[in-house]
Amino acid sequence: PSSNYAMSMDSTWAEQRRQNARLQAERLREREATESAQAAEYLRLFIGAARRNGLEPEPLHVRAGDGKQAKTPYRGWYLKADKSVAVGEDGKFYILTAPLTLAQRLRGVKPEPSPPTLILGKGGRDGEQIDLTEALTMRIPTWAEG
Repeated sequence: PSSNYAMSMDSTWAEQRRQNARLQAERLREREATESAQAAEYLRLFIGAARRNGLEPEPLHVRAGDGKQAKTPYRGWYLKADKSVAVGEDGKFYILTAPLTLAQRLRGVKPEPSPPTLILGKGGRDGEQIDLTEALTMRIPTWAEG
């Protein structure tokens, strides 16, 4: 009888842990979605400011760790000095660092857009992070006045 009670307590405890983990994961997804929506709004304001200020979009390139690069079909504005992230003319957010094959360097690549983030470089290996609003202000000081 006591072993059945212990097994029951173990399964209740394990189920509670699973529920807590699911709840935490859901909260994280919700927070990331909210942050991404805010970042997308900032990018929209930035694009408007870029157009008003005559800051023309430029061709975007993907860079490999060795410094080699590949063309993309996109035009937009780089958001960091190292050109690792950009916003396209259509408001999509691109992470522009990736390993590149010789064929990709010759033919070009078509990176998939990523959900925008409020911290550029978050989780990156180089440790160089910058707040999105800071990066936008460095490009166009009046971007938020939209």
